Amino acid sequence: MRTRIVVIVAILLKGFLVNAQEVKINKANKNYEQFAYVDAIKTYEKVAAKGHKSAEVFQKLGNAYYFQSRLEEANKWYTELFAMNQEVEPELYFRYAQTLKAVGDYKKADQMMEKFYQKNGTDNRAKIGKTQKDYLAEIKKNSGRYRIENAGINSEFSDYGTAFYKDELVFASARDTGSISSKKHSWTNQSYTNLYGAKVTDNGNFESPEKFSKSVSSKYHESTPVFTQDGNTMYFTRNNFNNGKKGRDSERTILLKLYKATKDGDKWTNVTELPFNSNEYSVAHPALSPDEKTLYFASNMPGTLGASDIFKVSINADGSYGTPENLGNKINTEARETFPFVTDNNELYFASDGHPGLGGLDVFVTQLKEDGNVGSIKNVGEPVNSKMDDFAFLIDNKTKNGFVSSNRKEDNLGYDDIYKFTEILPIPKDCEQLLTGIVVDEESQEPIANARVVLFDSAENKLKEQTSDAEGKYDFGTVDCDTKLKIRAEKPTYNTNEISVTIPKESGTTDSKVAIELTEKPLKVGDPLNKALNIEIIYFDLDKSNIRPDAAVELAKVLEVMKEYPTMKIDVRSHTDCRQTAAYNLALSDRRAKSTIAWLIKNGIAADRLTGRGYGESQLVNDCGCEPTNESNCTEEQHQKNRRSEFIITSL
Repeated sequence: MRTRIVVIVAILLKGFLVNAQEVKINKANKNYEQFAYVDAIKTYEKVAAKGHKSAEVFQKLGNAYYFQSRLEEANKWYTELFAMNQEVEPELYFRYAQTLKAVGDYKKADQMMEKFYQKNGTDNRAKIGKTQKDYLAEIKKNSGRYRIENAGINSEFSDYGTAFYKDELVFASARDTGSISSKKHSWTNQSYTNLYGAKVTDNGNFESPEKFSKSVSSKYHESTPVFTQDGNTMYFTRNNFNNGKKGRDSERTILLKLYKATKDGDKWTNVTELPFNSNEYSVAHPALSPDEKTLYFASNMPGTLGASDIFKVSINADGSYGTPENLGNKINTEARETFPFVTDNNELYFASDGHPGLGGLDVFVTQLKEDGNVGSIKNVGEPVNSKMDDFAFLIDNKTKNGFVSSNRKEDNLGYDDIYKFTEILPIPKDCEQLLTGIVVDEESQEPIANARVVLFDSAENKLKEQTSDAEGKYDFGTVDCDTKLKIRAEKPTYNTNEISVTIPKESGTTDSKVAIELTEKPLKVGDPLNKALNIEIIYFDLDKSNIRPDAAVELAKVLEVMKEYPTMKIDVRSHTDCRQTAAYNLALSDRRAKSTIAWLIKNGIAADRLTGRGYGESQLVNDCGCEPTNESNCTEEQHQKNRRSEFIITSL
C-alpha cells in the first residue's frame, strides 16, 4: 500500500512539474509574441536549464537573441535546435549561418548557406550567394583601408547612429537607462534612445555628450538624424508618437516613423512627421543626397523585398514629397538593408545582412549613377566590418574621417558603440564597360527592330530593358567590368533567345549580337521540308525499302503539311549507304523512293503532286564511302545517316 501511495505521489508530482513547465513556456511565448525578448529569454532559459528539450523553445531562444543582435548567444540555441535534426523553415538556415560567422566558424556557415540555397533557390540572397562563393577573398581585398578606434563618447548602454552638425557629432544613446524617469524598451530592457550631441575639441576629441534638444525628445526612441547643409532642417527617426499620443499598428506595436524639424533661433521647432509614414510599417534612418533633393531611408513598406529595404523619395521645391521608390534587388534582399548614407560623391553606404559578409550586419558601398542605376556592391572589409553588427557608416570625404556603429567585442563599452575611423586607402572605383549590341534574324542575319531586349546579372536579376531601334541596335550604357551577364531578346512571331556575355576586366566597349528565329518560317521552293518544318529524315533498315513504324510517324507529318498546302508538290529523294555495289544501291534507293511515294498516295495524296527517284550511294552525308571494296570502317550509326529519304518542295 505504501509503495502505491509513493507511486501516486510521484505521478502527481511529475504532472505538477510538467504543468508548471507548460505555464512558464506559455508565459514566455506571450512575452515573445509581444517582442519582450529580454523577459522571454529569462523564462525560456530557466525551462531549458531544467532539461526541457524542445525545438520550439530552442528556436525562439535563438530568434530572441538574434533579433537583439546578440549573435553569439543565438548561436548556442540554434546549435541545440539543429542538433535535434528536425525539419525547420529555410530562414533558420540563414540565421544559423549568420551566428556561425559571429563565432568564427565560416566553414560551417557556408555549409548552412548551401542548404539555404537548396531549400530556397529563388531567394535573392541565394542567387547572390551562388555567384559570390569566394566572398571572403573579395572582402580581404577591400580590408585594411581604415584606421579605427573607439570614439570615446560611449556609455555602457547602446550608442549609435552619428551625424555631423556644425561643430558637433549628434548620435542616439540609451544612457538614460537606470534613471527614475526613464522608460525602458521591453525588447532590450534599456531606456528608449534620445539624441545627444558631443562638441569636437581642438585636438579632435569630444567634450562630454549632452542631450541635443529637449523640444525634439519624447518618451520613446529618437535616433539617426541627418541635417541639411545650412543646419536649419533636421530629419530624424522616432517611434510613432505625435502630440503626446502613441500610434500602433494592427498588432498593437509602436513602429518607427520619419520626422522633420526646423531651426528657430536656438530651438528645434515644427516637428512634423513625413507624409509617406504609416501606422502599419516602419520608416527610419534618413539620409540626404548631395543636392538635398532626394531623401533615402529604410522601410518595410509595401514593395519591400525583405525585412527592410533602402528606398528613396524626391523632395520637391515646394516642400512636398514624391512617391517612395525601392532601390531594387541589386541592393535589397530578403534580409535587412538599412542605415543608408550618401557621400558628396554620390556613393551610397548601407548596412546589410543579406549580402555575403563577415557576420551580422556589414557595411557595403555602391556608386549611385546618373541614369538611376547602381554600380557593383562592395563590402568595405575589415576593420570597419567585424563578425558582429556594423552599421550607420558616416564619412567626410574631405577629411577622410568618419564614424561607424558596432556591437563588436573589441574595445566595446556597451551594447552598441560608436567607433571613429580614418580612411587610409579608398575602395577602388568601379571599372566600367560600355555594353552595346544588335538583334538579328537567325537565318537572314538582317537587323530586327522593336525587339524587347533585357539585361540580367548572373543571379538572374533584371538590370535594364530596352527596345531595339530601327537598325536592330541596343545600348545598355555602362556595366561593371569582370562580370557575367545575360541578354535576352524577344519579339512576337520569334522564338526568345538568351546569350551569355562575359565583360572584360578592363574599361572599354563590349559589343554583342542576339539572333532570334522566326516561330514559323515561310516555305520556299527548293526548301527541304525536313529542315523547314522540323520533320525528321526518313530512315530505312539495312537492305530494306519498307516503311518502318518510326518512319511512318514522320511521314504522317509530311502528309499533314501537304494537306495544309493543297498545291504543294514535293520530290522524294532516297539514298543508301555504300555497302553493296553502286548499281545495287541505286536500285535499292529507287525502291525506297517508290515505297515512300506509295505510302503517301495510299494516304490520300494525289500522284501528280509527287515525284522522286533514288540516288544510291552518290550523295553520302559523311565520309563513309566504300569504293572500291564495298567495305567501310564506319559504325552502324554512321551508315544509318545515309539510308534516308528527303522531301524537297518543287512547287507551292
